[in-house]
Amino acid sequence: MTWTSAFGRACGWLLDRIVHGLSLTRISPNVLTFVGLIINIAAAFLFGHADANNAGRMFLYAGLVIIGAGIFDMVDGRVARRTNQVTVFGAFFDSVIDRYSDVVLFFGLLVYYARINHFRYVVLTAFVMVTSLMVSYTRARAEALIGQCKVGFMERPERIVLIILGALFNHWGVMAPVLWVLAVLSTITVVHRVTYTYQNTKHLAPLS
Repeated sequence: MTWTSAFGRACGWLLDRIVHGLSLTRISPNVLTFVGLIINIAAAFLFGHADANNAGRMFLYAGLVIIGAGIFDMVDGRVARRTNQVTVFGAFFDSVIDRYSDVVLFFGLLVYYARINHFRYVVLTAFVMVTSLMVSYTRARAEALIGQCKVGFMERPERIVLIILGALFNHWGVMAPVLWVLAVLSTITVVHRVTYTYQNTKHLAPLS
C-alpha cells in the first residue's frame, strides 16, 4: 500500500466516523448545509478584513475555515442517505446554498481588493463571481431541456480547491493567478456547455 492510498483510506475512515456521529444525532441534512454557508461567511469576513499588512495571515485563516466548510459540504448528502432523509427539496436547497457560498467568498475577495485599491482585481473577482454562477446556471438550464449536461471542467469542487490553495499560499501571492485561472477555465466551461446544448437541441421542436 502506498502512502497516498493509506492517506486516502484514513481520510475516508475519518469522514465515515463524522457521518456516523452526525447520523446518531438525527440532525437534518439541511441544517448541515446551512452551517456550511455560515462557515463560508466567516471565511469571507476574514478575506474582507485583510489588508496589505496582514493578508498572508488572514488568507491562511480563511483557507482553513473554507476547509472546515467543505467538510459540511461533503457530509450533508451522506448523512441524508444514512438517515433516510433524502428529499427532492434537500437537493434543491443544497444547490441554492452552494451558490450563496460561492458568491459570499468572492464578495469577501472583492472587499479585500477594494480596500487595497487594486481595481483590476476588483473587476476580475466580479467577473469570476459571475462566471462561477453561469457555470452552474448553464448546466441547470441545459438539463431542463436535454436531461444531462456535465461537460466542462470547472465545477464547484475544482473552484473551491483553487480558492483554498490561493488562500493558504497567498503569502506568495497565489490568489491573483488563481483568479485568472478561474476566469479562463470557468468561461471555457460556460462556452462548452452552451455549444453542447446547442448541438443537442437543434433537432428539438421550439418550446410553446
